[in-house]
Amino acid sequence: MKYIILNKPYEVLTQFTDEAGRATLKKYVNVPGIYPVGRLDYDSEGLVLLTDDKALQHRLSDPKFKVEKTYWVQVDNVPTEDALEELRRGVYIKNIKTSPARVRVLEEDPQIWERSKPIRFRKNIPTSWVEIKISQGMNRQIRRMTAAVGYPTLRLIRPNIGPLSVGNLQPGEYRELTFEEVNELKGLTTMNQKLRGRR
Repeated sequence: MKYIILNKPYEVLTQFTDEAGRATLKKYVNVPGIYPVGRLDYDSEGLVLLTDDKALQHRLSDPKFKVEKTYWVQVDNVPTEDALEELRRGVYIKNIKTSPARVRVLEEDPQIWERSKPIRFRKNIPTSWVEIKISQGMNRQIRRMTAAVGYPTLRLIRPNIGPLSVGNLQPGEYRELTFEEVNELKGLTTMNQKLRGRR
């Protein structure tokens, strides 16, 4: 079995082919037979897990296994405590309420790489970074959540999936998981399934 994590760059599709000619994972990962676990939007950056382990793919992609994903979100302005609390409780996206999230404003900007295209800055409106942790996977969920409470997303990075971290990988770089990381990931999905079965 193969297990790889990639720091997906901005404006790259989380797939290996594209009829429209956009950049895909093929440009960065030359390992046959592996597929991404879940998606990360074309205009988002950060950690993508790729594997040929179909059982693990299923467990990590299915929200019922409750594998938490962490996102750093740069938004217009500084969210109020009311807006943060709304995100924590869940917001409605097309009549579907998102599950409760763990949300906090980062006291300092995260130490991250430069994006290939800088975000737009407006002189009179500051920006801030918010950390959001969810185990759901609705289409463009984080962007829709912040927009729903009045703070549009300017930049979106996923630094973690469960215990995995993008670490020092630069955009386009990847590495194989260690034996310990694979076991921890498998153990996490198994543990979450057992906890769910006790309810």
